[in-house]
Amino acid sequence: MIHRPYVAWPNVALRTTAQPVTEISDETRAIWDEMILAMDTMPGVGLAAPQLGIGQALAVVDASETRGQAVRMANPEILHASVELRDHEEGSPNLPGVWAKISRPRAVTVRFLNEHGVSEDRDFVGLWATSVQHQIDHLAGKMFFDRLTKMKRDMLIKKARKLNRH
Repeated sequence: MIHRPYVAWPNVALRTTAQPVTEISDETRAIWDEMILAMDTMPGVGLAAPQLGIGQALAVVDASETRGQAVRMANPEILHASVELRDHEEGSPNLPGVWAKISRPRAVTVRFLNEHGVSEDRDFVGLWATSVQHQIDHLAGKMFFDRLTKMKRDMLIKKARKLNRH
């Protein structure tokens, strides 16, 4: 199985709010399977559907050491975020070759529809929490570099453009 290509920034799909999913269908499950393949191919710890040009509020996260522990989420929303922050170098296959240190809450409680179509509240901590928040940003049409100052963001984008020309 292969996955569709990552959408290249600044494609409008990456700046568009994903549409809520009303039911979990076989098509939804197939998209999640494709997203997990794309995430594992990177390799990465999460992926949101808009990164593959799919305008649905779907995300997958797997920050496990062994892999194969992916959490499939539809319509994820943060219910609670810790005050304590955690720094992590973040990047995206949509803007390859560049990374930036981003501070996000160390732990979050997220509500989402799971693969069975049931609403679930789950706590995520550490890298899991960072990845979930990163994916929720994608679903809202935001990129990790939107959390940087304008100067840092402009430098990062300039560097990415230079790298991707070669």
